[in-house]
Amino acid sequence: MNLAVASGKGGTGKTTVAASLAKVWGSAVVAVDLDVEEPNLHLFLRPDITGSERALMQIPQLDESLCDACGACAELCQFKAVSLLGKVLLIFPDMCHGCGGCLAVCPRQALSASSRELGEVSWGHSRQTGFLMGRLRVGEAMSPPLMRAVHARLRIMLGQAPADVIVDAPPGVSCPALNAVMGSDAILLVTEPTPFGLYDLRLAHQAFAPLGKPLGVVINRAGLGDSGVQEFCRRQNLPVLCEIPFERQAAEAYSRGQVLAEASPAWRELFLELATKARALAQPAGAGLEAAHA
Repeated sequence: MNLAVASGKGGTGKTTVAASLAKVWGSAVVAVDLDVEEPNLHLFLRPDITGSERALMQIPQLDESLCDACGACAELCQFKAVSLLGKVLLIFPDMCHGCGGCLAVCPRQALSASSRELGEVSWGHSRQTGFLMGRLRVGEAMSPPLMRAVHARLRIMLGQAPADVIVDAPPGVSCPALNAVMGSDAILLVTEPTPFGLYDLRLAHQAFAPLGKPLGVVINRAGLGDSGVQEFCRRQNLPVLCEIPFERQAAEAYSRGQVLAEASPAWRELFLELATKARALAQPAGAGLEAAHA
């Protein structure tokens, strides 16, 4: 099972939920931090990092002696990473998306493959929990290619030791967030019962619902604000799987970098129940009935 923990905005408690679920999951699991621009899952799980590698992306390199300025590559590149100014071909590596199309269409093979560093992929374990994260290079704008490198490493890890996956996705509804949840079996949307929380939950629902994946909602800081989030979930038939109380103990645990599920037996029980509901969310309708009659 691949479970993505997402949110329409930052600061809702997405990482808190992902870390706690990883700790109480009860079977083999890999916690993956795909918020590569600002990864912080490691601050809670405190993993032992056992390996890392640089993530590279292919970019074009020009041999001016072969280029006749035909413009085929510039015409193809919709991102203007390869641009023709008069008879001069210019390459802007930071704008390249690494598709390789310019190399394929160049009739004189004036473009060859080079690379630039996207960031770093690191992996390890936190007690019995596998751990994997990406960290984008400072100044790098392309997070989806680095996320693909994280997924490639994840496939290697799962090939060596099959496990469920809990993904801490980037906040928001832009390309990085969509890239993070596309491979999931179910998506947990973490929100808060405030006008800002409701607004961003609507955006997240609009962005993720077309993917056709089961969606469930976790309301953090329950008891704060109003009932707008609950009413929206009822109208949209979104199941509220868990309400995390707005309590000082939770804030204190967070400030210490403590996994909330380990702060007290009551919190642990709450996340154990959420883990059970999350598994059921990803199960196809009628699967349990079919299994019973198998």
